[in-house]
Amino acid sequence: MSRYIRRAAALCAVLLVALLANATRVQIFESSRYEANPANRRQTIARYGQARGDILVDGLAVTGSRDAGGMFRYERTYKDGPLYAPVTGFASQVYGTTLLENARDAVLAGTDPLLEPLVPLWNEVTRSRNPGGNVVTTLNGAAQRAAYRRLAGRTGAVAALEPSTGRILALVSTPSYDPAELSGSKESVTRAWTRLNADAARPMLNRAIRQTYPPGSTFKVVTAAAALEAGVVRDLDAPTASEDPYRLPGTTTRLSNEVHGCEDASLRYAFEWSCNTVFAKLGVRVGLKNMTGTAANFGFNNRKLNIPFSVAPSTFDRKLDKAQLAMSSIGQFDTRATPLQMAMIAAAVAGGGSVKEPYLVDRTTTRAGETVSVTEPRTLHQAMSAATAAQLREMMTDVVEQGTGRNAAIPGVTVGGKTGTAQHGVGNSAKPYAWFISWAQPYDALEPAVAVAVVVEDAAGRRGEVSGGGDAAPIAKAVMEAVLASRPGGKSGRR
Repeated sequence: MSRYIRRAAALCAVLLVALLANATRVQIFESSRYEANPANRRQTIARYGQARGDILVDGLAVTGSRDAGGMFRYERTYKDGPLYAPVTGFASQVYGTTLLENARDAVLAGTDPLLEPLVPLWNEVTRSRNPGGNVVTTLNGAAQRAAYRRLAGRTGAVAALEPSTGRILALVSTPSYDPAELSGSKESVTRAWTRLNADAARPMLNRAIRQTYPPGSTFKVVTAAAALEAGVVRDLDAPTASEDPYRLPGTTTRLSNEVHGCEDASLRYAFEWSCNTVFAKLGVRVGLKNMTGTAANFGFNNRKLNIPFSVAPSTFDRKLDKAQLAMSSIGQFDTRATPLQMAMIAAAVAGGGSVKEPYLVDRTTTRAGETVSVTEPRTLHQAMSAATAAQLREMMTDVVEQGTGRNAAIPGVTVGGKTGTAQHGVGNSAKPYAWFISWAQPYDALEPAVAVAVVVEDAAGRRGEVSGGGDAAPIAKAVMEAVLASRPGGKSGRR
């Protein structure tokens, strides 16, 4: 009998060892596979088992969390959802996260290691989770509202920066959508997702950072900088030996202008009145190498820009024949730019030639408001010398004071700008895009306060009446005024 007992005991021991070995395999060696298995809902249940941290604008939360009960307990709420959607993105139990909700998810969800308590393993002992932290944005709420209000009913985008730091003051895209429609896990969320994706107006497309457009004449800022830096132009008021019309090299195509006086016009006159022939020829004279180098220094062809979510790269082709280079130098052919990129160009001119890395998160904090991380300003490139930047500021000021950008003028403030009307469509048959880029500096200020880029896809009026000065400049003016009014003392320097 004892022999059978020993055999049974041995069998039990073998089974126990096998059980322990299997538990070790599952808990240690296979844990990551089981944890990542879509069938494992414990992580998702825990993720939505507590309120999410908030995204702040001007110190006030523009997001929240609502206890809806059920398995995925807390749903995301949004204040002025369509206004801030190009910044916040959405946090959905069904469709995941986008934009800031995604880029700073670890902070908002409370899983960032920087949010861990001072006492090691405290959460393990108490079986608790860190409360979600907050994300403090760089946005100026008044500028954001001004851009959204002036774009309302139109398709377009606005990006505004602080030239000295790269802080993003406004980021607006219209038409927009309410991210709250995608919160929760009800059938209404699926219906909203289907409807938004089927909408021909593409309300979930972030046009300020994810859509590229031909920049048209606003790109002439880059071409002018390249010409001055390369020494092709040394005197702003000297004739440029430019024909009107200008025959594109190697072709029979003749490029003309919308205004008179462009033949042999000076760079100052050509910039002020946007002479295509002058800048097309300048681009060819500067050469492909110098044009691509200058464009890259302004931020073109950068595929790694994050603010902290990714930005679509603006492009200037590196392989062009002379005719293509001529057209690319006036912001046509395959030259493409996001509104954020064009705001970076205006900011570089305003900031003495330095291109600052744009950023949207000022700092992150714990739920109690203690700072966890801070974003420091960083220079991406020196796009041009300070002397060249000063010449461009002078010409951009002329555009607003006596040229095509008069609708952006603000009393008591030095405003520089550049208009643009970008052709597109098969044979340039579509209604042009209206562009305006600008910067503003109060008379008593030591440096510019804001740089803005505006693009309007569906500008008012007939095709031949579309203009950056008429359609986009008033929007830029409203944004600049909002930023200036929010400064201590308002628009100081008014006289």
